[in-house]
Amino acid sequence: MTATKGPPLMHRGVARELGIEVIDGAWPIDTARTLEDIQSRFSVSRTVAREASRQLEALGLARTKRRLGLVAQPMTEWNVLDATLINWRLRSSRRDEQIYSLTQLRLAVEPAAAESAAKFGPIRTRAQLLPLAAELRRTGEAGDLHEFMRFDIEFHRLLLESCGNEMFAALGEHVAAVLQGRTEMGLMPDKPKPEALAGHEAVAEAIFHGEPDAARNAMMGILNEVREAFATVEHERAAANRAG
Repeated sequence: MTATKGPPLMHRGVARELGIEVIDGAWPIDTARTLEDIQSRFSVSRTVAREASRQLEALGLARTKRRLGLVAQPMTEWNVLDATLINWRLRSSRRDEQIYSLTQLRLAVEPAAAESAAKFGPIRTRAQLLPLAAELRRTGEAGDLHEFMRFDIEFHRLLLESCGNEMFAALGEHVAAVLQGRTEMGLMPDKPKPEALAGHEAVAEAIFHGEPDAARNAMMGILNEVREAFATVEHERAAANRAG
């Protein structure tokens, strides 16, 4: 790869490329690379190579071992809830696995969060979901996927933050990562399905009116649509690849 100017951007780019290689299996588990290897391959300074290795270690993708260098680690050692690692996995050949696990996480957490937000969320915060749902419909029907993603991230982050559970609230960045990745990698239809738009409106209305069961059920409907949308897009891509 061509090194970019500025050490912060440079070491992040190096770390991402190496990290995705670990994720893909192109850098096999328990094999080592030295700082000199990294310097030579990417034409970077020792400082940049060292910073990249530190980021890989922080994510659990690699570990420095004396006399060996930087050694790739198995998934059991990865910090799988780190938003950076989620982003890299979404850009790897194992993207489908990451999408599946994140969707499963959302299925477990967001319906409960919607229920709790309807019970315990401050009325002012709950009221903010209504205009966000309206913006989702406006941008979705217009096919403005970039703006739709922005409002979608804000909708789900606000819901998690207003549910009264600090651990659920901490997952906001992880949900944002999969929503952003879904849009950036072309896993969204040209226009969101009407059911998805109606689902967000139903969640917002139920939470605003303090209806926990309705809020939970509406959120389950949104997430089931997400799961089906992913399956449909992947099926269409596979068919196109076979035809090509």
